[in-house]
Order: sequence, then C-alpha cells, then structure tokens
Amino acid sequence: MDTKVRDIIVEQLGVDAAQVKPEASFVNDLGADSLDTVELVMALEEAFDMEIPDEEAEKIQTVTQAVNYIKGHKK
Repeated sequence: MDTKVRDIIVEQLGVDAAQVKPEASFVNDLGADSLDTVELVMALEEAFDMEIPDEEAEKIQTVTQAVNYIKGHKK
C-alpha cells in the first residue's frame, strides 16, 4: 500500500519518488498547492475505492498521514 500511495503522489504532484519520504509534507516539502492537494485526495479515493470527507482530507498533510488514514479506513 505504501508503494501505491507513493506512486500516486509522484504522479499527481510531478515529484521525484526519492522526495516522497514518510515525513514529507505535501505543501512544504513537495511543493503542492491547495488544488494539488484536492486532486491528490481525489486520486487516493479513486485508487483505494473510498471516500475521504473534506474535514478529514484537510488533516492529511504528509505521506504518513495519507497512508495511515487509508489503512485505518479501507473497506
């Protein structure tokens, strides 16, 4: 799952896979803007067949937070 999340982040944000470390912040470390983060959440929702409510999506700011959310809420 971690690899799949990383691959989605690389594709959505156009960053090098080496930059996508567990503690990396989408905005501060990977250069995402608010539109990028919305598109990233949508891509994760589609890839993992789940819905992430807006309130929860706002809390997902790092690679680890994304992985943990998906692991905790996967059907």
